[in-house]
Amino acid sequence: MSVLNTVPFEKFHGTGNDFFVVDADDPVPDRPAFARTHCDREAGITMSESERRGADGVLFLALESRYDPPRVVMTLVQPDGSVAAMCGNGARVAAAWAAERTGTDEVMIDTPAGTRRASLDGTDVTVEMGEPSFSPRDVPLAADDELVETDVEGLTVTAVNTGVPHAVAFVDDVDAVDLESVAPAVRHASVFPEGANVTLASPDGEGGFRQRTFERGVEGETQSCGTGAVAVVAAAKRLGHVSGDDPVTVTPPGGALSVTVPDGGAALLGGPAVYEGDGEADIVFRER
Repeated sequence: MSVLNTVPFEKFHGTGNDFFVVDADDPVPDRPAFARTHCDREAGITMSESERRGADGVLFLALESRYDPPRVVMTLVQPDGSVAAMCGNGARVAAAWAAERTGTDEVMIDTPAGTRRASLDGTDVTVEMGEPSFSPRDVPLAADDELVETDVEGLTVTAVNTGVPHAVAFVDDVDAVDLESVAPAVRHASVFPEGANVTLASPDGEGGFRQRTFERGVEGETQSCGTGAVAVVAAAKRLGHVSGDDPVTVTPPGGALSVTVPDGGAALLGGPAVYEGDGEADIVFRER
């Protein structure tokens, strides 16, 4: 591996789901190598000795402020070097980053999964997440039928795409499950030809859900997953655990998120997007 130079970055998190943000105007020739190097939890960047090393991904953001509302093109490169089609917390961070530069409270976010509208109220950001789909073609599944409460590698899951595929399992207590042990087999199961995020949910006793997610591309549990929170509510509605169009609180380890999944139409994901600091990162690339 070689180092070309350095590039400025900022760090944000959305309920603990943390990202390095790089302005796409600052060229990084080998984005996968950059993400693999700096997101590493053992050897990656740390903002201070008390903070975790690394991150859950790098957001390369291109601001197009000539539009009204302004647009930001979001590319999320994950710690394994892959590109995620969508990331709910990443989209909220992208909106906060763009809003700080334009002074607006509304931003359009262009992602590989489509264009999403975001609105801001202080540090809280709500983003449209698109309409969840259980269609085998959309998830996608290596099957002709929807996957609803079906055993996959020992876990009873419902498959839904909320920008990326999720296998959602409702359990009595999310903390009683060894997620790092059970999730990889489901994540790589043959029924998911492109893999899947594995999300656990349990009732919180107040009408909402607690959540834990093992993320594809991170290849481990994250403190929060926005697409996973939406998947929990979408699956809960499908299975009759909740009804109506009211917001539902979903709480991953990093903090509470507000999720609305209407009967038809785009889901909404809301929560804080927090700036952590900035710095300079080596521009690295893999030698051929």
